[in-house]
Amino acid sequence: MAGADLKAGRAGLAREEARTIRIEGRDISYLLRRSQRRTLALQIDARGVRVAVPGKARVEEVERFINVHARWLLDKLALRAQQADRPVLALVDGAMIPLLGQGCRLRLGDHGRGTQWRVGDDGVDELHIGAATDPAAAVVRALRQRALSWLGARVVDYCGRLGVAVPPVRLSSARTRWGSCSSVSGIRLHWRLVHMSPVVVDYVVAHEVAHLVHMNHSPGFWAVVESLYPGAKSARLALRHAAQALPEISARTIV
Repeated sequence: MAGADLKAGRAGLAREEARTIRIEGRDISYLLRRSQRRTLALQIDARGVRVAVPGKARVEEVERFINVHARWLLDKLALRAQQADRPVLALVDGAMIPLLGQGCRLRLGDHGRGTQWRVGDDGVDELHIGAATDPAAAVVRALRQRALSWLGARVVDYCGRLGVAVPPVRLSSARTRWGSCSSVSGIRLHWRLVHMSPVVVDYVVAHEVAHLVHMNHSPGFWAVVESLYPGAKSARLALRHAAQALPEISARTIV
């Protein structure tokens, strides 16, 4: 553990110190911030890892706290690195947006407002967005609508195979989960699955539908998943790779 760059905070009430801790053979830099607080808190944002602690907290206590949350910390850092490496999709006329393992062509500048799905002369799906419409918002809205339609139909299919009632299906924007299942609220599936191939999407759907029988990850649950989707282990790996290739879509990608 090494420390440096000690800084005094406002009115001398907070002090910040850059430190490093070794976790699972990896050196993790973090900013230790001491102030008049009573508890310890671990945060990760654009500035990096930060640990806020009471002013008199001992370094040993801080290290124990970080190590208790080591797995969470490493997972979050891996997720941020993955997001930073994602390709940025420039929202320009003619751009190809990944759609269910294929793609749709973005067409900008149609007269008036509104968004329409059409089929191009070459048979490729096209998303037409009016000149008076915010492209980034329109693209996300259109993809979410397509996702809900597709995912809902796949849930119906897998529920039929399993012989269970079809629950409500909703979209999510969760940071770390592709899907979830609740006996109360039904199944939620991440709208960004719409970018992936149907083979990968079906694994996620089968996984969540299997939870309608087992609300856990017991051997019985995995047996149901395998019965619905043979080769689930390979599909989990494919899902991980597909997630790393997801394009970043936001207002700043408009050129």
